[in-house]
Amino acid sequence: MKRKSILFVSGILFLLLLAWLSLNLLNNKGKSDLELIEFSIEDTTNITKIIITDPSSLSISLENKNGLWTEANGDCISQQNVSFILDAAKNIEFKGYLPKNSITKFTELMASQHTKVEFFVDGEWEKTWYIGPSAQDHYGQIMLLETKSDGKSIQPVMMRIKGLKGIIEPRFFADKRKWMCTNIFALGIEEIKSVNVEFLDDPNRSFSVKNNANNFTVKQGKNLLPFVDTSNIYRYLQAYKKIHFDKPNYELSKNQCDSLKKSLPFCKLTLQQSNGSSTLLKLYRITAKEEERNEFGEMVNMDMNNFWCILPNGQLVKCQYFVFNPLLLGHVYFPAMDLKKNQATN
Repeated sequence: MKRKSILFVSGILFLLLLAWLSLNLLNNKGKSDLELIEFSIEDTTNITKIIITDPSSLSISLENKNGLWTEANGDCISQQNVSFILDAAKNIEFKGYLPKNSITKFTELMASQHTKVEFFVDGEWEKTWYIGPSAQDHYGQIMLLETKSDGKSIQPVMMRIKGLKGIIEPRFFADKRKWMCTNIFALGIEEIKSVNVEFLDDPNRSFSVKNNANNFTVKQGKNLLPFVDTSNIYRYLQAYKKIHFDKPNYELSKNQCDSLKKSLPFCKLTLQQSNGSSTLLKLYRITAKEEERNEFGEMVNMDMNNFWCILPNGQLVKCQYFVFNPLLLGHVYFPAMDLKKNQATN
């Protein structure tokens, strides 16, 4: 009797063990399938934060604040770059499994070389993409997925963006310079209280414009200019509607930047807005390999296409004279400046 009881209990335990193993295998099979390919986020409007970390451990955190994406510290970023990421998150799809003979190779490679992208939905972490090398045909990317419910997948798979023949990785970068908003001014006339353009290397070119309840005054240095056409003042101030820098600094080292910032700028532009905020730009010339002709027809040893500019946040960017000349060449709008300059030189 005792022996039968032992056999019965053992049989029950054996059946329970088989049931547990079978259930575990089924769960693992289902989990493996899901965790390998469920990269997409159907409703990207609920994504509130994206953290991108590149293979060199450089990282940037992007946050959605009432529909406007910014860097975590509030700095302006390119909304178009964010839209590329959101498009990828919505339209990413399964391309295929890796060949068996390459699984180990790419699993080991991605352990140390990958771009990590963390998605947060409604303030909570939702899933993470690990982006590896491009697919062999360059029409997709080898990737790993980690989700809140299933953990991190064991082996990489090939993914692609629906309707796109290309790779995914270029959309995801952590270099803050590539995320910078290029706009410096985007102001209407009514938003501008005053502008002061000070040429430190040629004071005769310095001028200022002030708006006192639509009563405008223009000065060259400290001297009030006579015979100023109001329509030209409007033309000048309208130039501040759309001013962008050309590109971030990819050329100068930190020491070179520090040295430049300690040197004397050729011009300072200060703009005071009607709401009380102020913008100060410091402009620095770039030495040319050969002499070039400036806007006055003089031969000078400087680049006549580009110059360096220090933004209010301390960032060094490269700007084009073509874009900034409408802000700097006061004599174009106010001919009396040329008269005073001629009088000063005679």
